[in-house]
Amino acid sequence: MRWFFTLVGETLSGIWRHKLRSFLTMFGIAWGISSLVLMSALSDGFRQGQRQNQGQLGEDLVMIYGGRTERQAGGLRAGRRIFLEQRDVEVIREQCPAVAVAEGEVKREVTAASQTNSGVFLTVGVTPYYLQLRNLPAGQGRNISAADEAAASRVCVLGYTVRRKLFERENDVLGKAISLNGFPYTVIGVMDEKNQNSSYDGWDNEKILVPRSALLHDFPPTYPGWRPGRVNMIFYRPASIKEWRTAQHQVRAVLGRLHQFDPEDESAVYMNDMVEAAELFDRAFDATEIFLVILSLVTLSLGGVGVMNTMFTAVAERTNEIGLRMALGATRRRILAEFLLEGLLLAMASGVAGMAVVALLAAAVNRLPMPTMFAGLVISYGTAAIALAALGSVAVASALPPALRACRLTPVEALREER
Repeated sequence: MRWFFTLVGETLSGIWRHKLRSFLTMFGIAWGISSLVLMSALSDGFRQGQRQNQGQLGEDLVMIYGGRTERQAGGLRAGRRIFLEQRDVEVIREQCPAVAVAEGEVKREVTAASQTNSGVFLTVGVTPYYLQLRNLPAGQGRNISAADEAAASRVCVLGYTVRRKLFERENDVLGKAISLNGFPYTVIGVMDEKNQNSSYDGWDNEKILVPRSALLHDFPPTYPGWRPGRVNMIFYRPASIKEWRTAQHQVRAVLGRLHQFDPEDESAVYMNDMVEAAELFDRAFDATEIFLVILSLVTLSLGGVGVMNTMFTAVAERTNEIGLRMALGATRRRILAEFLLEGLLLAMASGVAGMAVVALLAAAVNRLPMPTMFAGLVISYGTAAIALAALGSVAVASALPPALRACRLTPVEALREER
């Protein structure tokens, strides 16, 4: 082991004697590596931010809206309006094995009033199934329960903005009474503030949740074409990501049979598929990562050229030294190992320094407030390890030609060339 530390000492001594040249080589490699890791961290930050934003609505959520047929089917004319119903949801649950959870949504705008303030807010009738699909946790208090739904209890959960508008600076609003279209409701929960970048009918911060049975009893929707049993839209979640396309076909087939339209008629019902949207974003980010891989290969190649030039220059300048050491008994293997180690140390020290700079920068940047679609600089340590391993391989390959040239010199040739 002693010989190894001696070798490292001799290598570091050689680097220090030509510190300016070594620094410039290391700076170029560190700059390239840090740029690559930084761009990768930016890409991963946007990817993670997009996933978090989509998760604000609900995990792997698919939304279905009723549309208007464009094809004739079953002897019925084209141009018919399709109104979704709760019975559609029940049949989907029974006949679509690729669907994990499904539920309809019923909502309407109501006037909410506390003792001091009032406003018009979108009120949603929810069920336990609905809460499984949508990301609507109660940060304070509790959420709507199955017992509330069964009893049509006049209880509600307020969105973050609704609470602020109705109660202003009051912190503890649990148990307080509010009026919804003149009906008394008790506040049992308040949702945490959500930073949403997308929605389908308004921000969750500005909604009120009540049991669906209570909504249908106290203030059923009144839009044109409404009748008991209808829902504004249907949500479902596929059993797994791999089955999302199968689930889509199964749901279309069921709805087509129930409403007598061609399942291939995409205008009859519209599907807003968050799984498909996530897949499109993933493809875009995958293309970015492929570009980064190509860029990294170019950067590593340029770094390898820099190491090779530095090592050839070092061999030329130290030819006399090499000859003297070989005359005094240094083996060819020792000379080869020293130059290979010098190239490897230059490259690895540069890579570690570059990544350390990016890590410090990420720690500073991630303390700042982030936009909705960006999760900060997300450093992948797996990617960093692969980059270091690739850099080490390129460094050894680049240092090998000058190292072989150095070890193949004879003492006489080395001394003569220097003179």
